[in-house]
Amino acid sequence: MTGFGKSQAVVGLKTLTIDIRALNSKQLDLNLRLPQAFREKEGEVRNLVSGMLERGKIDVFVSLKSTASAAGVSLNTEALKIRFASLKALALEIGADTTHLFSDVLRFPDLMQEEETEAGDEDWKQVHTSLQEALKQVDQFRLDEGRGLSSELMDRVSNIEQFLESITPHEESRMVHVRARLKQKIDELLAQTESSANRFEEEMIYFMEKLDISEEKQRLRAHCSYFRETAAEHTASGRKLAFISQEMGREINTIGSKANHAEMQKLVVLMKDELEKIKEQLNNVL
Repeated sequence: MTGFGKSQAVVGLKTLTIDIRALNSKQLDLNLRLPQAFREKEGEVRNLVSGMLERGKIDVFVSLKSTASAAGVSLNTEALKIRFASLKALALEIGADTTHLFSDVLRFPDLMQEEETEAGDEDWKQVHTSLQEALKQVDQFRLDEGRGLSSELMDRVSNIEQFLESITPHEESRMVHVRARLKQKIDELLAQTESSANRFEEEMIYFMEKLDISEEKQRLRAHCSYFRETAAEHTASGRKLAFISQEMGREINTIGSKANHAEMQKLVVLMKDELEKIKEQLNNVL
């Protein structure tokens, strides 16, 4: 599931900014970008993020910068001397004018550096508070997205249940057709082999049991109900829902293999289509 969170705060003469971006992933893949002043706190940041977001591909960016009026700038004098000497030697060699060389060298951006901002305990307390605020935003974003996703999943489970119930009216005509075909085959067999008339009953029982889908229908209903119960839980249930969807798929496939009826096969195809859409959406469920 995706999620975004941002928090900003002013700490003394410094501006603190925290950006968090989250995408769905089966494991926790955490990318941290912290200012040098907070590198020693990386373990605490990781624990805080993993404790609230659990899993996902998560990018956390933390910056602490001085305001424009307070920012200190230092000049890299050693680099300036080397750069000026090299350019002056080259200018003399080719006969170029060196009148404004010094001012030109000063324009090189890598010679002017903003001084590293130091961070104290109060700064870290503010980082901790702001990080929690940003994480709550990400979590809320996920919850909002999850509500919409849950509604779609429940709709598709309902569709599967409706298609399953639509199979029932076709079962009687299916069995009439199967009985007629079996009787014809058994009559031919009896005429050829002069076997006992009980053979017909034995074959009928065998094929009726083989073609019966009542157990598969009952199990599929139970799986759909269990899917709803699991989706309503307040804990992370993405993997559990994926396992349930696999069981639903097994029952649907078995019904399809036993159906031997055109209209029932069409309903099976519709159930499979709904189940595939459920599986696709489950990739976005924690």
